[in-house]
Amino acid sequence: MDVNANLVRELRDKTGAGVMDCKKALAEAKGDLEAAAVWLREKGIAAAAKRAGRVASEGAVGSYIHAGGKLGVLLEVNCESDFVAKTPEFQTLVKELAMQIAASNPRSVRREELSAEVIEQERQIYASQAAGAGKPEAVINKIVDGKLEKFYAESCLYEQAWVRDPNRTIKDLVGEYVGKLGEKIEVRRFVRFQLGENLEARAA
Repeated sequence: MDVNANLVRELRDKTGAGVMDCKKALAEAKGDLEAAAVWLREKGIAAAAKRAGRVASEGAVGSYIHAGGKLGVLLEVNCESDFVAKTPEFQTLVKELAMQIAASNPRSVRREELSAEVIEQERQIYASQAAGAGKPEAVINKIVDGKLEKFYAESCLYEQAWVRDPNRTIKDLVGEYVGKLGEKIEVRRFVRFQLGENLEARAA
């Protein structure tokens, strides 16, 4: 459904959530402002938005080893207090995130962390594909933008579909734990190692 811009603005002021989250909430609630606010709270998004400005300097470094020692992940997940960092819930989230990275191999945590060169390269590829398929010039940009959104959804950890529940993104998952634990939580960085990766490129 089309969402009224004034309702989106009002919901943002009420919850502190982002524009896209507010639009999604209003669509889910069929335009009902109060129901949309409840939906955001249930997902932990409103809580996450209110805590976005806080400093998350505690947390944990987690790890996951898979496939008989042939694939491993290290990541840092931050929260606001050492107390929360030691809770079973927080440790469960860290493990889930490490397993997600192992399974889905994201390039970055957020889309803003992708280099301009990578994005421009993807744009050029998609534009060439669309032109080669005979698409009109007027619609090529729309096609490119659509393919870029798909690229972000595959390449950025927060935008990936959670492997355990493809109807939820990793951002949704983190937001839910923010709601449960009452603190700002964010993935700071990660590294993924796969045995033998890039060896052929080095040999060449």
